Amino acid sequence: MKILHTADWHLGKRLDYISRLEEQKEVLEEICQIADQQQVDLVLVAGDLFDAFNPPVEATELLYQTLKRLTNNGKRPVIAIAGNHDSPDRIDSPDPLARACGILFIGYPHAVVKPFIMDQNYRISKSDKGFVEIQMNHTPYPVRILTTAYANELRLKQFLGIENKAELLNEVLKENWAKLADTYCDNNGVNILTAHLYMLEREGEILEEPEGEKPIKIGNADIIYSDAIPAQIQYTALGHLHRYQFIKGHQNPVLYSSSPLCYSFAEAGQSKKVVIIEVEPNKAAQVTAIPLTKGKQLHRKRFTDIDTAVQWLRNNPNTLVELTIVTDTFLTSQELKSLHEAHDGIIHIIPIVTKQEQSTAEKAIVKLDQDINSLFKDFFKSKHGQEPNEEIYALFREVLAQQKETED
Repeated sequence: MKILHTADWHLGKRLDYISRLEEQKEVLEEICQIADQQQVDLVLVAGDLFDAFNPPVEATELLYQTLKRLTNNGKRPVIAIAGNHDSPDRIDSPDPLARACGILFIGYPHAVVKPFIMDQNYRISKSDKGFVEIQMNHTPYPVRILTTAYANELRLKQFLGIENKAELLNEVLKENWAKLADTYCDNNGVNILTAHLYMLEREGEILEEPEGEKPIKIGNADIIYSDAIPAQIQYTALGHLHRYQFIKGHQNPVLYSSSPLCYSFAEAGQSKKVVIIEVEPNKAAQVTAIPLTKGKQLHRKRFTDIDTAVQWLRNNPNTLVELTIVTDTFLTSQELKSLHEAHDGIIHIIPIVTKQEQSTAEKAIVKLDQDINSLFKDFFKSKHGQEPNEEIYALFREVLAQQKETED
């Protein structure tokens, strides 16, 4: 059996003022092509389908179109769970129509999927809270999937009966997973867990959550340790962390597949992937990561010379850039104009002025009986260690003129 694992699509997400929707369309099309080329039997999308509880219409349309495409006209089941960015009710709302297409939406951590038959392709043979078994007509064995959508305190209390999250989250999930695995996951089928959680190896390195993410790790209360995964589970498909990475602490692969695009400059340079799992009953899962190529690369670049920066920008047009310029003086409007004319994907320009302020002993005493223009020059020099350039001084005079008009 072949399974495709992807996560953290964040449809509708922007990078500052830049929409990423066209890039998302391209990379999701690439994922659909990989699913077809690899002839996968099942697709898992491990949460954060959208970037917000109320996504734009275009993002919603893109989700449904992509998931429908991934079903291969109903021949391939697709399971998509809610992440911490998703409204569980919004994820669950199209369920009757989605099931008719072969899409299983899991909005809540203890959701029950109603049994159904999908034409002559597969059927939901068993289901329970947080569990579904699928029997495909072309395989002699079923696939069992433990599903844990993101759970905040309210959802945990409502659906898992947890009153004190800080003390019981890890233990309750461990107990719940063990009960399901012991009941349904013998060696005569493929056994999978998919979850949207912050998971670590016990006593392992603390992993950074994505920049700009809604954090789900607050202290140690929300950490789930990989030793909570039942021994029967052959592969764990995780969502939330945007970097492709294995989590140690379990005998079988536990993996974050990564987001399909770099969504912040902290992710610049990361290789984004989908994961193909080949697995059969009572055997070790084989994992293959396939790099994704679509979408713009993000770069954090630092220059000490404007001309060098302009040249690099011209040589790397199809990118999104956070630009740091280290100079002795403030950037002029002409310099800023030349940077923006060289590239239309500059998100931030961060100027760093290296000229040090005068020491306290060297600073001239500011004479308060001067006119306003001289006071401004002295103030600017005391703050920045240099005279204001003509553009800054002209801007100051413009502000003064507008103030005078308002008073008049």
